[in-house]
Amino acid sequence: MNHIWIMVAFACYLGIMMLIGLISYKKTKNTEDYFLGGRNLGGWVAALSAQASDMSGWLLMGLPGSIYAFGAGQIWMAAGLVIGTVLNWILVASRLRRYTMKAGNSLTLPQFFENRFGRHGKILRVASSLFITIFFLIYTASGFASGATLFSTIFDLNYTVALAIGVLVILVYTFLGGFLAVCWTDFVQGFMMLITLIVVPSIAIGMMGGVGETSHILNSLGTHFLNPGYSGGEPISVINIISQLAWGLGYFGMPHILIRFMAIKNEREVRKSRVIAMVWVIISISIACLVGAIGYAFFANSPINNNESVFITMIYEIFSNRLAFPLIGGILLCGILAAIMSTSDSQLLVTASSISEDIYKGIIRKNASEKSMMWVSRISVVVISVLAFLIARNPENSVMNLVSNAWAGFGAAFGPVVLLSLFWRRSNFAGAASSMISGGLTVILWDYIPVGPAGTLGAITGLYSLIPGFCISLLLMIAISFVTKKPDKKITDVFDAVVAFKHLDDLVAEHAIKTDE
Repeated sequence: MNHIWIMVAFACYLGIMMLIGLISYKKTKNTEDYFLGGRNLGGWVAALSAQASDMSGWLLMGLPGSIYAFGAGQIWMAAGLVIGTVLNWILVASRLRRYTMKAGNSLTLPQFFENRFGRHGKILRVASSLFITIFFLIYTASGFASGATLFSTIFDLNYTVALAIGVLVILVYTFLGGFLAVCWTDFVQGFMMLITLIVVPSIAIGMMGGVGETSHILNSLGTHFLNPGYSGGEPISVINIISQLAWGLGYFGMPHILIRFMAIKNEREVRKSRVIAMVWVIISISIACLVGAIGYAFFANSPINNNESVFITMIYEIFSNRLAFPLIGGILLCGILAAIMSTSDSQLLVTASSISEDIYKGIIRKNASEKSMMWVSRISVVVISVLAFLIARNPENSVMNLVSNAWAGFGAAFGPVVLLSLFWRRSNFAGAASSMISGGLTVILWDYIPVGPAGTLGAITGLYSLIPGFCISLLLMIAISFVTKKPDKKITDVFDAVVAFKHLDDLVAEHAIKTDE
């Protein structure tokens, strides 16, 4: 493919992203604007930005790559993620938005934890901020690594140079525009990701002679590739299936997704967002799995070395030496770049807002001005980008492994706390603190601390760390909350008001719908 046309497409795309950042910069007047966009997101923007920030380079690189390398046995993870997305929008979205407004107009997830659990809640705020910083460093590094793989594969650049280019672009518009820039760029990127997922495999199937011929090629390879009961040609274990499905548990604790729920304009927009998000995720994940299978057939005679670059290489092969389509190929490659950027920018912003709002203002300087907080947040974006860059410098890093570790950390540390704080009146500070700390530490111990010659507990058991982390976190929160003091009446009054408001809001929404009809 003509590199000049790819550069033109990338330059136009990145220019539009930076323009959005500049426009958002002019509209950002205070911390609520910078962190939550003034709580004024519409349904379409909220839904697509939430799902685009969720899926990242994993959707167009990690998932197709795992299907390409191991076969249909990897679809269990996709199924778990679809289920988790649906449950998150149904159970958490409306109530979290309502509760964060009622509980002191909380602007960040750590601030919500503090306001939800009362006078000792500051400990939760600090602990959750630390977990966010630790796990998002790993998660952001995965996005940067994806960008480096994209640039180095297409332009044959040195990995470190490619990494620096990707980091710089994401840094600029996140630094300038904050939440508004991130959400609107993610909105555009969500559409681009979906279009790329639909167009490229359709052309690839056509080039191989149609659906029937593609299926014949796959079946002729004779390695149980299309059998979801096999992975890498071997029968898949029950533990492996459970571990993949368990990815869905992570959604309840993902700060960069939950913050979208907090920023939606009203309850009617939440309902609209829910439907849009569910449709988007079902279509995009299904096609991403299909991309991995099509890639296996497409490259049957010339396997690629890096399985996570299967989609990139497919686009490159389809449009190479086709003079009428090089610019289109470049635009479709921008869809992969969109997937990468849409998550990295969100992670940078959430981490920066936590440092600024929860650590700087919450602990260091309680009377900090709006201006100083915004600058602390912007400086944090730069510092976090540099640290994530250093983590991602190793070209041997797997996007899938980096995402897996961070996903488990957030799901175990925050998931049970979010769910029980929203739906269990009896939950208290002691239960939440024990839950959060035990969940986060369990994942760290399970994934990183060797227990003998065989390695870590994760390596020994083959069980995804999110499962023990989430279970221990959930059980401890219930047990400790029961054996310690009941929450103060002030806290339970807020909980009751949120529940009561739900019923009132449902009546208002129902009346509005009837009026529209």
